[in-house]
Amino acid sequence: MSRGDAYIGLMSGTSLDGISACVVRFAENGDRTAESREPTGPSEARAAENAFSYELLAFEVREYNPEQRDHLLRAMQKGTAQEYCRLAFDLGGWLADAAAAVLLEAGVPRAEVRAIGSHGQTLWHEAPHSTWQIGESAVIAERLGIDVVSDFRVRDVAAGGQGAPLVPVADAMLFASREWRALQNIGGIGNVTVVPPGGALEGVRAFDTGPGVGVVDAVVRMLRPELRFDRDGKLASAGTPVEEVLDELLAHPYFSAAPPKSTGRELFTPEYVAQLVRRCRAVRPKCTDQDVIATATRLTARSIEDAYRRFMPEPVHEMLASGGGSKNLALMDMLRTALAPMQVRRFDEAFFDGEAKEAVAFALLAKLFTEGRAGNVPSATGARGPRILGKLTPGRTSTAE
Repeated sequence: MSRGDAYIGLMSGTSLDGISACVVRFAENGDRTAESREPTGPSEARAAENAFSYELLAFEVREYNPEQRDHLLRAMQKGTAQEYCRLAFDLGGWLADAAAAVLLEAGVPRAEVRAIGSHGQTLWHEAPHSTWQIGESAVIAERLGIDVVSDFRVRDVAAGGQGAPLVPVADAMLFASREWRALQNIGGIGNVTVVPPGGALEGVRAFDTGPGVGVVDAVVRMLRPELRFDRDGKLASAGTPVEEVLDELLAHPYFSAAPPKSTGRELFTPEYVAQLVRRCRAVRPKCTDQDVIATATRLTARSIEDAYRRFMPEPVHEMLASGGGSKNLALMDMLRTALAPMQVRRFDEAFFDGEAKEAVAFALLAKLFTEGRAGNVPSATGARGPRILGKLTPGRTSTAE
């Protein structure tokens, strides 16, 4: 790939695992600067159909420590103005640390980084009325001396959209195939992008399918406080789902609502999790912890299956799963069974570590912002039209520098 500006992408997701950070270079595929092939390696890729080639120079996840995670989780439930204000600056520092670390790993001089795309952390998302992400961009810009593009969702919401999902533009521009493809993220929340052959934006659709592993993780922490999540899906594999409870949960209007739509922790609250556990115990008196965790895992699988059956008329050939849920073997087995004969595989089998995917997407959104190009896909978010997404915080401290 030709040597051009590098971009940093920063992402903190609903699951609160940590900050995903990457350094990536992009090139227009019209320049024919990268090898014309379906990508098989982790660092450089280009499919003939895609608008951009990319070179992933470095990626890492900086896990939140328990104190940081608890601080973020409490903020999503309640807090004072003082607490929110301090958290915004604290998170800005954590994001800056992640950006500095991944930049060092990449070995790229700061002068070669055009901008940082920072999603921050969503505290509240109630589209199409409002959305709120924190992670003070001025702290990142001050620490690194690099322009920061942040607050990507608000312009789409202001234009009548859901403000989510925002990764479809990257899914189409970077990961298209010669056949219809579904790119399913299974983070705290699940969302899917349906990408047509060649990745033409006018044919892209995307929406949140429902819970990803956010509900599963919360159930695990409630029943097994010593654990953060069900590693490899071992607990779910040892249990039997309570299907009656799943039928009740899937009767919620969100699942039958037609796209575009988005959701978050505002729906899948601690009380929602507690009710799931209570109902499992009530319906099946001898319900084990493993049965409850299997029920929560099956909820994610069935919600994805239901969304595909209801809202995906396209002849999708395969689904590529990314996010923490793609590492849950029990969940992936459930999805392969539920979606057959559709091919289901992990994103990293075709491209790179799926944990990096959303960070790469926000790096691309920063690039689109700097070039004055739209970053939303109106057919995915429901916005009134294409919009340039993000707000700029200059990295330089004065025009004289």
